[in-house]
Amino acid sequence: MSIRLSRTDTFEHTINGLLKKRADLFGEAEKLRDRMAEIKNDTHAIDRVLQSLGYEGDLDAAMPRQKRDVIFGRGELTRAILSELRNNDAPMSSREIAQTLIAVRGEDARDRKYLSDLVKRVSKALRQQREDGNVRALKDNRGNVMWARRLGPIAGPVRGD
Repeated sequence: MSIRLSRTDTFEHTINGLLKKRADLFGEAEKLRDRMAEIKNDTHAIDRVLQSLGYEGDLDAAMPRQKRDVIFGRGELTRAILSELRNNDAPMSSREIAQTLIAVRGEDARDRKYLSDLVKRVSKALRQQREDGNVRALKDNRGNVMWARRLGPIAGPVRGD
């Protein structure tokens, strides 16, 4: 008995199947994000109750060690930041740089927690690059820090993240 293979010229069945699987995965990811938010809220509520009952111990010490989220390889974030500043004539905020990096990498721009985490990482890398003399910090008219590349040759080695 032989198996008869279905043949189409347009790959409609494959495309539809892949689109359905993609939608299913996004739905599953959304459910996981919602569940993580519920767990975080429940944990904060428990912490508040413990403190109201007089618990004075270190709550963070009782937490299991969490694995560090490796988003960028060694030096990759710094190189990407400096590249963005080089390609942009106007000074940029840490948030603008982070949003650009998310767009360039094709990641989910709607993920606020990821954006917030990346803004912190970008800010830290930029402060280090300022100390090394590779970038300069400027203030805009609202007092926000804006970053620009330092003109001229790079002052020191590009450090890793």
